[in-house]
Amino acid sequence: MIKKLTLAALALSFSAQFALAGVDFDSGKAFNLQDELARLELPVPAPSADKAARPDKEWTIMVFINAKNNLERFGLKDLNEMEMIGSGDKYNVVVELARIKGFDASEGDWQTSRRYLVQKDADFNKVTSPVVEELAKADMGDYKHLVDFAKWAKAKYPAKKYMLIVWNHGAGWIKTPLRVNRGISYDDETGNHMTTPQLGLALKEMGGVDVYGSDACLMQMAEVIYELKDHAAYIVGSEETEPGDGYTYNDLLAPLFAKQNMGPAELAKTAVDAYADHYQAREEASTQSYVRTTAIGGFLDASNAFAFALTQAGEKELAKKAMDGAQSYAYPENKDLYHFAQLVAAETKSAEVKAKAEALMNYIKVRLVAHNRTTNSDGGWYGPVSYDNSHGIAAYLPGTSAPAHYAELAWAKYSNWDEFISWLALP
Repeated sequence: MIKKLTLAALALSFSAQFALAGVDFDSGKAFNLQDELARLELPVPAPSADKAARPDKEWTIMVFINAKNNLERFGLKDLNEMEMIGSGDKYNVVVELARIKGFDASEGDWQTSRRYLVQKDADFNKVTSPVVEELAKADMGDYKHLVDFAKWAKAKYPAKKYMLIVWNHGAGWIKTPLRVNRGISYDDETGNHMTTPQLGLALKEMGGVDVYGSDACLMQMAEVIYELKDHAAYIVGSEETEPGDGYTYNDLLAPLFAKQNMGPAELAKTAVDAYADHYQAREEASTQSYVRTTAIGGFLDASNAFAFALTQAGEKELAKKAMDGAQSYAYPENKDLYHFAQLVAAETKSAEVKAKAEALMNYIKVRLVAHNRTTNSDGGWYGPVSYDNSHGIAAYLPGTSAPAHYAELAWAKYSNWDEFISWLALP
């Protein structure tokens, strides 16, 4: 209604000015508003800045490939997978890929960092997409360089929606006797990597994205998603380690190419399904899920209520038994949170604990984890592997006190999970 009134007022204003200027509406000539405005020397309204700047592309998919380590050959393979589909009429695929000497000598063994706009080709063994920019040195373990890449991609290839994938080794949140590093994107040349809080800072400083994906191991944890929750609508990741092959990018991009204008939730689901379908066909065990960040606040409340009820009931032995039996991953202190609560609920003598455990399980299944896929393996180094008890989100349960730097995490600051860990660690 306001828009209609504004247009009417504008028309009356023009009519009044035309009358004063002696515009002849009865001359028989075709009336042209632009010509009359020019004759009257009145300014022509310019197109709005918002409309002029509105991007035509639906999506820009940004893939940050840190191949400066023993995963180098997989980085080149994944870029060739992207070229099987290429960018589309309504979406861009933009990649930064960095390499170092000593791991893979293919493709000329260049040792810089190159930024590509991915184009379709028919050669799976050679990268042919144009190099849009080349950097002599890039610290792929510096979160500020990730910010620089994303801002560059957004400015050069603007779109209505953005997906960011960080590709490399990942460690979620870990503590082992020999290693206390935790995070993602390990650069063997600089010795640097991004901590979990730094990954959150990177998403914040780049202005956020619609979908964030870790093409890296062990990142789908409460400790990680809570750090990212304000800067992505959906978070895709794996509770377990990923095979070296990681994402299969042609399988991820083919549905996007077919539809062009997917919504964010649909693209996040496509990422999960493409990953799971690939490893299911190979009969290889895997986990992958995506979470809704709008549900993370309620997830914190539900996990707090469950942990508090368990401590109040004093059922420490039950909690330790459930922790030991819960689905774990390459780092055994990473536990599937749903399965942990399920094991507690099955044996607790407290009605309150049972209610809070079931409430947490329901919240994870219905609200937080929007889509969860697992695949199993009949063989391998250690025999059959089953992830039937993986429900899409893990949490840190070491059975000992958390290290001091655990307190740096937003999850530790705003939940009582660190206190729960300490309670469990007491004799």
